[in-house]
Amino acid sequence: MENKRTCLYDKHKALGALISPFGGFDMPIQYSSIVDEHQAVRKACGVFDVSHMGEVLVTGKDAERYVNHIFTNNISTVTAGKILYGMMCYEDGGVVDDLLVYRMADDRYFLVINASNIDKDWEWIQQQAAGYDVALENQSEQYGELAVQGPQAEAVMEEVLGIPCKELAFYTFKEIKLPLSLERAGGEALVSRTGYTGEDGFEIYASADYINECWDRLLASGRCKPCGLGCRDTLRFEVGLPLYGDELSAEITPIMAGLGIFVKLDKDEFIGKEALARQKAEGAKKKLVGIELNDKAIPRHGYTVLKDGQPIGEVTTGYHTISTDKSVCMALVDAQYAALGTEVEIQIRKKVFPGVVCKKRFYEKRYKR
Repeated sequence: MENKRTCLYDKHKALGALISPFGGFDMPIQYSSIVDEHQAVRKACGVFDVSHMGEVLVTGKDAERYVNHIFTNNISTVTAGKILYGMMCYEDGGVVDDLLVYRMADDRYFLVINASNIDKDWEWIQQQAAGYDVALENQSEQYGELAVQGPQAEAVMEEVLGIPCKELAFYTFKEIKLPLSLERAGGEALVSRTGYTGEDGFEIYASADYINECWDRLLASGRCKPCGLGCRDTLRFEVGLPLYGDELSAEITPIMAGLGIFVKLDKDEFIGKEALARQKAEGAKKKLVGIELNDKAIPRHGYTVLKDGQPIGEVTTGYHTISTDKSVCMALVDAQYAALGTEVEIQIRKKVFPGVVCKKRFYEKRYKR
C-alpha cells in the first residue's frame, strides 16, 4: 500500500528534507541535521509538521460518559477548554493507544490519536460506542497540524502568526477565526498549549490552506527552524515521554510504564479498570526504567538488559543524548531490578556494557504552567 502524504509534503521536498515512512505516511525525518534541529527547539523555536496525527470528534448526549468509558483519565474533572492525556486500554490493561482528549463542551470532545494507530483506533472507538447516544466522526483527513515548540514559541506565535496565546495555560486550548480568504476551508483553527518536546509550545489544528500559510510565514520569518521527526524523538525521549510501540503497547500497560497518574481508578468504570487496579495492587511484574551507561556506546531498541549475565529485560528507546551528552535508555525490566541505583548490563552487539538504573527523565521539562 502506498504511503499517505501530508498537506506540506511538497514543501518538505523543496527544502531537501530526508523523507522516510512513518505511521503510514511519508514524513520528513530531518532537514539540516537532527542535532541542529534538536538544539533549535531547546534554545529557540522549531516547527514540526505533525499532520499525520489522527483526530476523532465525539458528540452527543452521552459523549462525556462514553469518553470516560474508553479513557483511563477522568474527563469529568475538567471544564471546557481543558485537555487531558491518558490511554485507551483493552480489558487486560494493555494499551490500544495513548491520546489527548480536548473537552470542547459537555457534549463535544476532540480526540487526538497516533498516526500509526488511526485505523485500529477508529475501529476500536466505533466498537465501544454500542449503547451510547453519541455520534463519532473520523476527521483525520480534514486537519493539518503544526507543532511550534521551544522557549521562544509564544513570541513567535504572537508576532509571526498573529495568534494571541499568552492567556493559554499549559494543556488548555481555544478556537480562533481564520482570515476571510481561508473561511472556505472551515473558518476556524484549534490552538493548544501542548507538545511532545519538553519545551513550551503550541499545536495548531486547521485546514490544509491555513497550515500551509502558517508554515510559510514561520519559515520566512527566520525565527523558526523546520524540524523533522528525528529530533522529535530525541526531544521526547530526553524528558521521558513515551512513544506508543516502544514504551506503551498491547503488552506494556500504563502501570508498567509508570503512568499510573493518568489511570483514575476512582472512576466508576472504564475499559481495563479491573486489570489495572489488580496490577497496581499486586505490583507489575515488569517496570519501565531509565538506565545510564558509563560509555559512549548507544543502547538501541530491542537490546537485551542483563543482571549478572542473565536477561532481565529489553531496551525500549536509547540514545546518546544531545542535551546532556550521555548514553542512556529506557528499558522494560523485571520489577525486582527496577530500584534506582541497581547495577545492570546491556548487550550491545557482541559486547556487554555496565549501567545503572536511573530516573527516566534525562532532561528537565520546561513547560510554561
